[in-house]
Amino acid sequence: MQKKWTCLGLMSGTSGDGVDASIINTNGLNDYESIQDEYFEYSSGIYKDIHNLKEKIHQIKHLQTFKDELSNLERKLTIFHAEIIKSLNISNDTLIGFHGQTIYHNPKEKISKQLGNGKLLNQLTNKNIIFNFRKNDILNGGQGAPLTPIFHHLLTRKNNIELPVCFLNIGGISNITIVNDKDNLSELISRDIGPGNCLIDTWIRNNSNKKFDKDGCFALSGTKNEVILEQAQELYANRNNKNKLSFDTNDFDISFVRGLSLEDGAATLTDFTANIIREKISSCLINSKKKIRSVLLCGGGRKNRVLIKKIKENLPIKTTFESIDDYNINGDFIESQAFAFLAIRSVLGLPISFPNTTGCKKPCSGGEWIKN
Repeated sequence: MQKKWTCLGLMSGTSGDGVDASIINTNGLNDYESIQDEYFEYSSGIYKDIHNLKEKIHQIKHLQTFKDELSNLERKLTIFHAEIIKSLNISNDTLIGFHGQTIYHNPKEKISKQLGNGKLLNQLTNKNIIFNFRKNDILNGGQGAPLTPIFHHLLTRKNNIELPVCFLNIGGISNITIVNDKDNLSELISRDIGPGNCLIDTWIRNNSNKKFDKDGCFALSGTKNEVILEQAQELYANRNNKNKLSFDTNDFDISFVRGLSLEDGAATLTDFTANIIREKISSCLINSKKKIRSVLLCGGGRKNRVLIKKIKENLPIKTTFESIDDYNINGDFIESQAFAFLAIRSVLGLPISFPNTTGCKKPCSGGEWIKN
């Protein structure tokens, strides 16, 4: 009988608004059970620090320029995670999958920097910590992202989701996973496809006292600027990094909507984002060897009704869009559950990324284990 492990996955996404915490039981292979999910919002101070630093760090040299600010924020974030762990009252043998807060991601430079000190977290909690999940993939020629596909694969097995299926995860960045085969992990296909919520969130954050466009209400009450949208789409199509396989939020900017009203800017950015996602989804559906039966929506962007409506418009091929929640899976906690699962695979020395998911040379494991 295969051993079951209990693991707490801690995930802070590119929205930088808080930490998703998920406790699961899993054998690290083909089985898992969700035990508990909870969200912990960052303090306003930490939230502001994250986004202020993200706006300063555009090149690898900036990690050195702002090293003191980064070190200070990393300590605050690590303590915040330690307090989460203590509040959940978990057993001594529960492992911790600690993702940290991504502050800079550039696989070409062989770096994906997540703020979060695994050794300090171990000292503060007396728990076994698995962290730094992306490094080994990048060192083996991969993009370091996305890392959730293997968990998407497990979700299809556990919930009788009909294959082939396409997961569309709309977080700060959008990515897709195509699951073709219930057993063969080499058949997994995944990649980042462009902006998700990042442009809309930045616009809302910079021009209002809100953190995001809830339900797409600002976009719904605004009018897209057709001229600006057309110019932005042309520039995007001709960009230098058009062949990138993974993205950082800093790969995109909102300067082209400067001067628009809050609502019109939100409407224009929502259309811009939807058009990019639609184009990529369309390409996947058309080029898939097998007919993809449905697109499963994951991530915070699945709740933006205006964005989803626009993605669905004028698709060249018919497909069904479903929310992952329709399968009694809480779509808010897929990534935190995924990193709990990845942590156990890391402990077992099993691969967490594959050539067709991140571009690594061969299936490879990842993560560092700080033992108690």
